[in-house]
Amino acid sequence: MSLTAPNEVVTRALLRQVNVPGLDRPAALITLDNGFDHTKPNTFGPGGLASLDEAISAALAAEPAFIAVTGKPYIFCVGADITSLPLLADREQALAIGQLGHRVFARLKDSQIPTFAFVNGAAMGGGLELALHCHYRTLSAGAAALALPEVSLGLIPGWGGTQLLPNLIGIPAATQVIIQNPLMQNKMLKPKQAAELGIADVLLEPADFLERSLEWAAGVVRGEVTVTRPEVDKDMWAGVLYFARQTLDQRLHGAVPSAYKALDLLETAKDADFATGTAAEDEALADLIFSEELRSGLYAFDLVQRRAKRPAGAPDKGLARPVTKVGIVGAGLMASQLALLFARRLQVPVVMTDLDQARVDKGVGYVHTQIEKQVSKGRMDKGTAAKLYGLVSGSVDKSAFADCDFVIEAVFEDLNVKKQVWAELEKIVKPEAVLATNTSSLSITAMAAELEHPERVVGFHFFNPVAVLPLLEIVRGERTDDATLATAFAVGKQLKKSSVLVADAPAFVVNRLLTRFLGAIFAAVDAGTPLEVANRAVDPLGLPMRPLALLQLVGPAVAYHVGGTLHAAFPDRFGISENLKRIADSGQPIVVDDEINAEVAKLLVVGDQPLTEEQVRQNALDALAQEIRLMLDEGVVAQAQDIDLCMILGAGWPFHLGGVTPYLDRTGTSERVTGQRFLPRGVASLAG
Repeated sequence: MSLTAPNEVVTRALLRQVNVPGLDRPAALITLDNGFDHTKPNTFGPGGLASLDEAISAALAAEPAFIAVTGKPYIFCVGADITSLPLLADREQALAIGQLGHRVFARLKDSQIPTFAFVNGAAMGGGLELALHCHYRTLSAGAAALALPEVSLGLIPGWGGTQLLPNLIGIPAATQVIIQNPLMQNKMLKPKQAAELGIADVLLEPADFLERSLEWAAGVVRGEVTVTRPEVDKDMWAGVLYFARQTLDQRLHGAVPSAYKALDLLETAKDADFATGTAAEDEALADLIFSEELRSGLYAFDLVQRRAKRPAGAPDKGLARPVTKVGIVGAGLMASQLALLFARRLQVPVVMTDLDQARVDKGVGYVHTQIEKQVSKGRMDKGTAAKLYGLVSGSVDKSAFADCDFVIEAVFEDLNVKKQVWAELEKIVKPEAVLATNTSSLSITAMAAELEHPERVVGFHFFNPVAVLPLLEIVRGERTDDATLATAFAVGKQLKKSSVLVADAPAFVVNRLLTRFLGAIFAAVDAGTPLEVANRAVDPLGLPMRPLALLQLVGPAVAYHVGGTLHAAFPDRFGISENLKRIADSGQPIVVDDEINAEVAKLLVVGDQPLTEEQVRQNALDALAQEIRLMLDEGVVAQAQDIDLCMILGAGWPFHLGGVTPYLDRTGTSERVTGQRFLPRGVASLAG
């Protein structure tokens, strides 16, 4: 049986002998390098594992003072070559790839010669597991991130991570790293956090990281440096995992098999010997590699890592104009968040305006408070903070926008109000300034219709919270020109957002789909379905939050307003729910401590035709399938992949669904509702 991956970019393990002062024998230094720069990180396929195996054999044969593994500049290793997983022919091959990684890595764990991982850069998945097999670990403070992200993809850490990590840093922290973080938009660890958890033995500065690591390792070998690790408390093991399982049940309702497999493996790690634990990893990995959830996870990963960086339909970036000053119309919460984001990312002056000085002062004050919080938490140095204080200012006089290159409005969601803002500002700003709107549902074309230069108006729709959600819907109006659009994409990239080009259609992508989705839920409520039943109907999807929690986050008034916009455009598909209006008018929270507010429930006027959970769920899925097909036919986005990217990055829909269209395909919903799949067979699904 061959494990050869035909398209594998082989990461070579390059061995050299290094003389270290104070040692009577050279050290063996193995450097992982796939021959590319940091933009193509080191990964392990069969060829890479074979190269590492050979390097370890050669190192052991030389009987060095110690063996150390490090990576090429900025990158240690980001794990297995996941692109080759769909090429595995059967479960036997899947089992073998797990066993191969375990066998090679275990040579470092079982070595009689001290082994070190010099984690000089990003270390994820199998890369971090490789480091965990070494006896000691140094970590660069400049490393981009550390993580075991496999659960987010539909896998488990399959090369020793579930067995080694909990016995190194304890079960609470290991559960966080292996399960909780991947399910929180794949949260990464910063080097300081990793060191505090005990993943690394010492944190060193990046400037002379390799030299200091060699020096530190020599101190360990000579007995001058003693590494002490706290004893792992095993009494709390069962309790932590019981709580973790309850949390998964409440949040995912069994929808993510990889998370539950990881829990089982963490339970095994408490008492099982290492060979038994890693054999269980092999079996779990082989099961998951041939799952629909993994195919969806790999598809979603590819969207986020590749498509998001090369937006479909974006104009030539050479057309983009420079932006040296930004204006923000409004000083409310959204505007203040935008001000901080623009100042931090673009490092240019940002000025906010509003109707009176009190509002302006409040907006600027919010920015200053957020900066102070970053400093107090050690996430920002005082020099950077002082610079940002100086960049953000406020004024009640819109003439402050006269020299701005980019002006964005975040005012009340009313077309007439926004048209009035742009009519006033067009007389003030310079002719080539881009006018961007953060509208969530209104027409860009209509907003710009009466302007002298409508070609410079563009939709620039952020998602709340601005600092967290990475999606930016860039909306092209009928007369938006390429230079304006190119500038918008360039600014989006500087803001470190993932931009998707969207046509000027009502509510664009995310809000249109979520409104249709919630509309199906509330239609069931209006018909007589109890709130509790409608709310838990979509639990089997494993969404980040239930419908009523989502509604509370969005705000019932906002949801009702967007629904009204869509009802005006598509009255046959977007109804008006009087019950939603009653909730919005009440001003009361819908959910209190995860329970539905009884006072809100009393406000509802419902029919006498309640639906079952299954009926509510299928109606919601049918509505999504129909709306997506219509959006694609209308050309709202280029392809179904852009729909999925928007739902993942803007609504937090999980990787195991592939966003939304792979799930609709594999459940047969898309073909039943629309007569066709959204994606070809074998894309985000098992071939067949």
